[in-house]
Amino acid sequence: MDDDDEKKPPDPSPFGVYYARLLHQQNMLQDAVRTETYRRAIVTNAPDLTGKVVLDVGAGTGILSFFAAQAGAGRVYAVEASGMAEKAAKLLSADAAWDAMDKDFRVHVVKGKVEDVTIPEHVDVIVSEPLGAFVRVRFLLVHERMLEAFVAARDRFLRPGGLMLPSTGTILVQPVTDGALWQEQEAKAAFWLASDFHGVDLTPLHEDALEEYFSQAVVGYFAPESALCETAAAYKFDFATCTVAELRDFVVPLDFLITKTAIMHGVGCWFDTTFDGSVERVVLSTSPSMPGTHWYQSRLLLRRPIAVNAGQRVTGTLDFKANDRLSYDVTLALHLEGTDIASSQVVRLDDQMYHYLAPGQVAMQPG
Repeated sequence: MDDDDEKKPPDPSPFGVYYARLLHQQNMLQDAVRTETYRRAIVTNAPDLTGKVVLDVGAGTGILSFFAAQAGAGRVYAVEASGMAEKAAKLLSADAAWDAMDKDFRVHVVKGKVEDVTIPEHVDVIVSEPLGAFVRVRFLLVHERMLEAFVAARDRFLRPGGLMLPSTGTILVQPVTDGALWQEQEAKAAFWLASDFHGVDLTPLHEDALEEYFSQAVVGYFAPESALCETAAAYKFDFATCTVAELRDFVVPLDFLITKTAIMHGVGCWFDTTFDGSVERVVLSTSPSMPGTHWYQSRLLLRRPIAVNAGQRVTGTLDFKANDRLSYDVTLALHLEGTDIASSQVVRLDDQMYHYLAPGQVAMQPG
C-alpha cells in the first residue's frame, strides 16, 4: 500500500444508495436545527464567502451550495459521490432557484469521491456536513468516517489560510444512569436461557448474547437528569489542522466527579461543532439540554454497571479505533477511584439499537 492509499478513507459505497434517496435527504433537510444553523453560519459570515471559490463536500441536494450562493460566493464546486449528484444538478439548474441570486453565479456539480475528483482550482472555503452521530445517523461526530473526506478535501484543495466550515468538532461524554434501558438490553438475551429449545440447550450462548447486546450503541434522546455529574469530558478536533491518522485512532480521557448516588449504567455521548467565521462564531450542539436533532444522542452501556456515591471520582478512557466497516470499535474502560472496582465494554458503533423514547417528541428517522 502506498502513502496515497493510506490517506484514503474506505469506499463509501455502503452508504451510497442510502444518500441517493430523496426521503433520507428530506429527513436531514427537515432537521430545523441542522439546516437553520448551517444557513446562519454561512450567510451571517458572508464577508468570508463573497466573491470566493467554495467547495461543498458531500453536497447531497446542494443545500449548502445554495447557502454559499446566498452569501455571495463567486463559484461553488458541489462534490457528491452518490446518485444524488444528478438530483442536485437538476435542482441547481432550475431557474426558480436563482430568483434572489446573481444570474452569473455558477455551481459546478462534480460526481465522485472528493479523494478522487479533479477540480480546476484551489478554493478559499470548504463547507460540508460531515458530522457523524456517534451512528448510521452519523452519530457521535465520527461514525461513517466522513470527516476523513472533509480533511482530505482540505489537504487537496484548500488555499493556505482558507476557511473550514465547520471549523471544530467536539465529542462530549457524561456518566449516566438508566436502569430501565439496561434491563431492556439484558432481557433481550433471555431467549438464550432456553435449555430445551426443540431439544437443544441454548444456555451455553447466553453470555455471548449478553456481550453482543451490550456492544450495541443506543441511539436516542436521553434526559439531562440521568447524568451523574455536572460536567462532560470533551475531546476536540480542529478541522484546519487535524490529520486523517488522528481521526482513525484516538482516545478520550474520562474523569468524572460524581454528584448523584446511583448506579452508573454507562455513558451518554453527543457532539458540538463550531463555525468560526469572521463575523460570528456559530455553535451547533446536539446536547441533551438543547433542542433535538436527527443526530439524537448516544449511550454506551456497561455489561457490568458500577454503583457510585456522590463525591466519588470515576476515571477511564473511551478508545476509538477505525474499522473496515466505515465506523469504529470503541472500548469504554472505567475505574472507581479509591477502590478495585472497574468495568469495561467494547462497543461497535456500526451496530446500533434505536431507542426513541422522549416524551412529547416524535422521532425522526435516522439520516
